[in-house]
Amino acid sequence: MTLFERLAEALHADRPVALVTRIDGPQAGAKLLVFDDDVYGDLGTPLLNVAAAGEARALLAVGETATRTFGEDGEPVGVEVRLFIAAYAPKPVMYVFGAIDFSRAMARIGKYLGYHVTVVDARPVFATKQRIPDADEVVVAWPDEFLEKAPVDARTALIVLTHDVKFDIPLLRVALRTEAGYIGAMGSRRTHANRIEELRAAGVADADLARISAPIGLDIGARTPEETAISIAAEIIALREQRRGGRLSEGTFPVHNARTPALP
Repeated sequence: MTLFERLAEALHADRPVALVTRIDGPQAGAKLLVFDDDVYGDLGTPLLNVAAAGEARALLAVGETATRTFGEDGEPVGVEVRLFIAAYAPKPVMYVFGAIDFSRAMARIGKYLGYHVTVVDARPVFATKQRIPDADEVVVAWPDEFLEKAPVDARTALIVLTHDVKFDIPLLRVALRTEAGYIGAMGSRRTHANRIEELRAAGVADADLARISAPIGLDIGARTPEETAISIAAEIIALREQRRGGRLSEGTFPVHNARTPALP
């Protein structure tokens, strides 16, 4: 099967795929087809293929197309090799549950990350576009009932900011039955411990409970809604890239284009 036949097959099956085309040098026009778990083609050197595949997967995660520049062997600097990366994937979806001040900030950051952001709240007085202008959609609905019918895949981020047991428990039970790549819930350690006990009593397995990121976000000392949204966004990226989220200056792993065994 040729590279273009594979591309056509992926597009027909609505499978996320990126086509990387080399723009510069004697091998201009060389192509690399990148899936989440495989690659086909050759851009000129093995290390350039690795760097291009990593960047293509990052762009697929947010449904964006872009031009990127590398060295001949995939270095971030050096003799410039420009690559045009066409990502064929719909934008990933972020569902934010609870129309509060933190949700307004989260919608803004989610949009910057390339997500289609939907904010859901059962209270009509709070769930308005005027209060959360950056959201693509603001829906008045009970969170668990909404999520039962909403499209969710491995790129979906579910952010539970309701901080109310009557919403949280039913919603998290539904969330843990989905393929969502990120499930985060706001609340203190005590609040989450109580959630865990209720969910466990409802029959949720410990392996599923471990998927919940709570307290939500990375430990950066966030206090304001904007800082908290950045903390959550950073955790989403770190989880996607299988990183722990520590300071780069204190790490030893490559900065770009290499997933590491940093997470268990």
